[in-house]
Amino acid sequence: MIECKNVSKIYLGDSPALENVSFRIEDKEFVSIIGASGAGKSTLIKILHAEERPTSGEIIFDEDDIVEYKKKQIFQHRRDVGVVFQDFKLLPKKNVFENVAFAMEVAGKTDAEIAEDVPKVLEIIGLEGLEDKYPHELSGGEQQRVAIARALINKPKVLIADEPTGNLDPESGWEVLESLLKINKYGTTVVLATHDREAIDRLNKRVIVLKDGKIISDKNNGKYDLDEK
Repeated sequence: MIECKNVSKIYLGDSPALENVSFRIEDKEFVSIIGASGAGKSTLIKILHAEERPTSGEIIFDEDDIVEYKKKQIFQHRRDVGVVFQDFKLLPKKNVFENVAFAMEVAGKTDAEIAEDVPKVLEIIGLEGLEDKYPHELSGGEQQRVAIARALINKPKVLIADEPTGNLDPESGWEVLESLLKINKYGTTVVLATHDREAIDRLNKRVIVLKDGKIISDKNNGKYDLDEK
């Protein structure tokens, strides 16, 4: 599904944000990427979402190198890879239904498709009954789950969650993570970027550890090494 081959990213005048990063994420896998601030997580997410190009290396997505993508291919790739951010990015003047529907409208979906798909996704995420609520009427955890529903509504192959629990209390954060686990069970590949070690421990999934732009550990079952060998 996704394979990074010797990916490096160097910003002008800086030390490498990523240095010879290589890993493979299989279809329908759940992978957490952990690391301290400045470890390279955000840069890696931008590269996987084709927001930035690496300085060197390849990123294979469904057998194609996204580094070589033209503008039209990048647009399609961003439909295939949904992203959820720490700060929700909800539209304040739209209710829950409208926030999720907006992503379908941008993708050119019909009113009939929207009416059918939005309630299904809201039910999966556990937001049924909140369709008419506005962002300011929701808890932080509920707002984040709306953001997840919006990212999921156009059926991406991969969902990337960038520090989705960073602004939440532990209970709300775990509800968000449970939503990601549920989405993964439905067949969507999930990549979670976080510095929340407690969340990683509870998830019990594969963990890739980044430190100073390098992978220092890549293990299954929630195990990881935070110190370079």
